[in-house]
Amino acid sequence: MLTSIYREFIQSKKYFDKETMFKALMQKRIYRVLLICSNYDAYMLEEDGRIDEQIFKEYVSLNLRYPPVFVQANSATKAFKILEDGNIDLVISMLSVRETDAFQLSNQIKSHYPEIPIVVLTHFSREVSMRLQNEDLSSIDYVFSWLGNADLLLAIVKLIEDRMNVDRDANEIGVQVVLLVEDSIRFYSSYLPNLYKVIFHQSERFMQEGLNEHQRMIRKRGRPKILLATSYEEAIEFYNKYRNNMLGVISDIRYSKDNMKDPHAGFKLCEHVKADNSYLPFLLQSSRPQNRTIADKLNVGFLDKNSNKLSLELRDYVINNFAFGDFIFKNPRTGEQVARARDLVSFQEAVRKVPAESLRFHSQRHDFSKWLKARSLFSLSNIFSRASATDFDTIEDVREYVLKEISRYRINRGRGIISKFEGDGFDEYSIFSRIGEGSIGGKARGLAFVDNIIKKHKIFYKYENIIISIPRTIVLCTDVFDEFMTNNNLYEIALLDLDDEVILQHFLNGALPHHVKEKLKALLSKTSTPLAIRSSSLLEDSHYQPFAGIYSTYMIPYIKEDEEMLEMLYRAIKSVYASVFYRSSKAYMEATKNVIDEEKMAIILQEVTGSRYGDRFYPTISGVARSVNFYPIEPEKPEDGITSIGLGLGKIIVEGGKTLRFSPKYPKKVLQLSTPQMALTETQKKFYALSMNPEDYIDSTDDGINMEEFSIKEADKDGAIKKICSVYDFQDNIVRDGAYGKGKKLITFSGILKYNSFPLSDILNTLLHVGQKEMNHPVEIEFAVNLDTGDDCPDIFSFLQIRPIVEASDTLNFDLGEVNEEECILVSEKALGNGIIDDLYDFIYVKPDSFNPEKTKQIAEELDDLNRKFREENKNYILVGPGRWGSSDPWLGVPIKWSQISQARLIVESGLPNYRIDPSQGTHFFQNLTSFRIGYFTINPFMNDGKYDVEFLDNQPAVFETDYIRHVQFSQPAVVKIEAKRNKGIVLKP
Repeated sequence: MLTSIYREFIQSKKYFDKETMFKALMQKRIYRVLLICSNYDAYMLEEDGRIDEQIFKEYVSLNLRYPPVFVQANSATKAFKILEDGNIDLVISMLSVRETDAFQLSNQIKSHYPEIPIVVLTHFSREVSMRLQNEDLSSIDYVFSWLGNADLLLAIVKLIEDRMNVDRDANEIGVQVVLLVEDSIRFYSSYLPNLYKVIFHQSERFMQEGLNEHQRMIRKRGRPKILLATSYEEAIEFYNKYRNNMLGVISDIRYSKDNMKDPHAGFKLCEHVKADNSYLPFLLQSSRPQNRTIADKLNVGFLDKNSNKLSLELRDYVINNFAFGDFIFKNPRTGEQVARARDLVSFQEAVRKVPAESLRFHSQRHDFSKWLKARSLFSLSNIFSRASATDFDTIEDVREYVLKEISRYRINRGRGIISKFEGDGFDEYSIFSRIGEGSIGGKARGLAFVDNIIKKHKIFYKYENIIISIPRTIVLCTDVFDEFMTNNNLYEIALLDLDDEVILQHFLNGALPHHVKEKLKALLSKTSTPLAIRSSSLLEDSHYQPFAGIYSTYMIPYIKEDEEMLEMLYRAIKSVYASVFYRSSKAYMEATKNVIDEEKMAIILQEVTGSRYGDRFYPTISGVARSVNFYPIEPEKPEDGITSIGLGLGKIIVEGGKTLRFSPKYPKKVLQLSTPQMALTETQKKFYALSMNPEDYIDSTDDGINMEEFSIKEADKDGAIKKICSVYDFQDNIVRDGAYGKGKKLITFSGILKYNSFPLSDILNTLLHVGQKEMNHPVEIEFAVNLDTGDDCPDIFSFLQIRPIVEASDTLNFDLGEVNEEECILVSEKALGNGIIDDLYDFIYVKPDSFNPEKTKQIAEELDDLNRKFREENKNYILVGPGRWGSSDPWLGVPIKWSQISQARLIVESGLPNYRIDPSQGTHFFQNLTSFRIGYFTINPFMNDGKYDVEFLDNQPAVFETDYIRHVQFSQPAVVKIEAKRNKGIVLKP
């Protein structure tokens, strides 16, 4: 999906640097209103509670905690007592309260509390109007006429709040302003409630531009503000101050100018505004119908105040001319509608199709910018407002510019947001979406956190022509899992001790909820890449129980036939659900003291990073990086981190295959490339790719069923290694960097690590530093890189996952000092952990003399049987074996799963003369070792690296023995001591 979108994307900082912070809007609020009136007036005003109800509803819809509270006082004495108690933000006074005149009372209040706005509310009558003309209103902010409309108090509160916030919200952030110029209390008391109704309705429409419920609510804070001016001078001041954010002006014609009533003040204001901005909507209104002729000459709107439909006509004019409602693309010659857009998505589609003359007409008038501002899309609107149609050679250049800017905005808008997958379709620009209302699970939380980090630290655009992003992600929340399990009565079967294949078949026979299927169809309609279907249980990637690699991850190929791909997707989702109840998962749950039926599974559907080469699909680089290196080589330090990278899918990394290891701080220092001979023997020989043949995806408990292993020669034929390979020249016994020359191609990544052709080490240093800082913990990240994206497309770095590296907090500090190795069964100078384990009586080891790499699967099965017995007896043991534990490559070690050795408290990887080991850092297996505080040794006795007294063990009687493994039980414990400071560990003879 994203590939075609990124093709449109040209990196830009503008949307990040000028992102609208809706939370920062409307900082000043009216919380407590003092209503000074008689009890009768209070009853008439509040009218069965409608005012409190409306204000409460409006404030809650803005996601604010405290709507205004109205406190009533029926006397001046009581009013001042309430004011003395404090926290009053607005005073509304009726015209008379007992014997105290409202104007005198206002003067008294203002003299003591000058910062509190005061509004006088009066019933409408000719006598009142005459009196107001002769009163000193200097201490009163506004006078309103009560016309029996319960919306008036809401309009008063909003008008005051708008005036309090307009300076910052409009000039700094870009909130739009509607200017009402009217000195008739009767008319503006009628106009304002209607105008606010229109604006609130508009905010309901543009809140849909938000990607989730929270975002939609806070977007309403960006609604246009209304300013009320009662004189020409005040109107000019408002206009000049907010002219760049003015949506339109509504003006009476006769009002005060130069302290005198001017029958043409409105016309003069109109001429001033139109001279500055000829396209700004301007509505004149008057009780003299003959003024319409002048309004027509000025080419502005006109309303007759005598009209019985004045309120409706005002509403219609505002909706049609102030960029509210839908955007109407017009034919400039006929005025006919040629297209209509209700939101940004439909607007973008309309721009693609409308005739050039319509596009030119609207772009010249800055209509696009105006409409976007009215919808609180300020950053995008500002981009368009600074460009004119005259800046482009052709109108088609304008069209391309508009489409690209909208694409960029929509991409960036989705960063760091978990949007809700709507029922009416899938937004192809959304980065992270959810289906359902339950939890998204641990792994998905990590992904969402990663997306937030990328946005917060502005990493997305940091490197030229490189996109750093999480892949497109959709999560099926845990409530979908609950619904699937309940609807298909699967718990009864799932909790039984059945073979994994039987469990899988029951799950495959189940049906996914219909509403989920409909959303998945919408997803596939926008998909053009393979999908990874990943587990995201509640417990995965938590700080202390990461469950790394325990559940299944399936990949399905992209095929154009939606129905066939949908069926594969359904089966893959159900297969991941089934993996929660496989025997290995149940064993892991038992080892972690969790209850299997309390585990909930969310599902991550994620685009696979990479490119297609014939019938296979894979990335240029997959990798795992850690912010701490337990085995640094001078001058490296533990905090410099360690990275493992390889060609193809990440299966080769997480299962311990042969890959390239380096510290991102010292990318040119790679031990495996230190000599030509090491480069020949220690670099990657195989890689994994996803089969794009749908027939290769079959239902299986093996989630890698359609991941195929190939030799590096096949990737060379694909043309996929030219940026990451070197050539070994047999004749000169030298490794030449680059893909050219005769010889054997080696995967060295030299162009990247030595010459920085792709800034991988810099990116990793940044992400590890930021990740560790944000998590306040050492971290491990998974990533994939695609350097074969095609012409005009940036390279893609996919940040796939982040998880904490668990370190013991209850470590012991001691010094092993000078150890007498004769007293030790094992001595390691590369030990992980810290402390003393003094309750281990059992020692299981793979017999070095009879070890055969061809028999490693049999060894794994025998160990599984032994481990099951230890689990039943709730006992632990020491385990020693050659090569890497958990490797998928039997030539590198025993291909065992974590659940098959879950009772081991110390695990040792021992080298043999023909077995040179790199430790298992960066694998899921290794992550589980560290998480469970399990001791971990690496020894290579044949290289004088550590000690392994096999002879001592062979001389002990065996409790159990086969051709390949031996179990010894001591009468006294074999004490394990590990010193973290020096990474030294020993196992003492009992």
